[in-house]
Amino acid sequence: MLGLAVLFAIGAYLFISLLVVRLSARWAKKRGRKGWVWGGVAAFAMYNVVFWDLIPTLVMHTYYCSTEAGFWVYKTPEQWVKENPGVMETLASNNGLVRKSVGDGTSYTDTSSLNSRFDWVLKKSGPSIFNRWRREQKLVDKNTGEVLARYVDFSTGNGNLGGQPPFKFWLQGEHCIDGKRNDSLMWQFTENFMGVKK
Repeated sequence: MLGLAVLFAIGAYLFISLLVVRLSARWAKKRGRKGWVWGGVAAFAMYNVVFWDLIPTLVMHTYYCSTEAGFWVYKTPEQWVKENPGVMETLASNNGLVRKSVGDGTSYTDTSSLNSRFDWVLKKSGPSIFNRWRREQKLVDKNTGEVLARYVDFSTGNGNLGGQPPFKFWLQGEHCIDGKRNDSLMWQFTENFMGVKK
């Protein structure tokens, strides 16, 4: 039923848009002006009634994905083991993952204790300007506070934080281009680091 309502709304919007463009062009021709110019202005105005934020959202998403997103390793497992001899063998995985969440439902930090030495920190924040959400994951050494690896990604729309799908479904984008791959690299790094399974 909702699908039919959406299709009806899209059809009505297209019909009204075509009507406005046609009437604008006709009005301009009757007054000795260029109909295609006034028709184009009317089409642009009707486009912006609904899609005014599409281009800025895509531009902002592309900008932040190219400047801030990615996967970084600050310390390899070999380096950490060398600096902390004998510690890795004493660590037991927390099968139940002790979690602590702080936030307001849209922006939050979720800290999972993987074992007595390492935390997995997930921070989601948004929405920022033009429907942009930021997601960051870090593997942190609890004793030193040192970040061993970090993954940053951006999404648009409702940010995959739950709730109802957004009304403007065309703004929905789950990841940057390499976001899923980088997320996978973060899990692989953690699994290789201490044998933690997803």
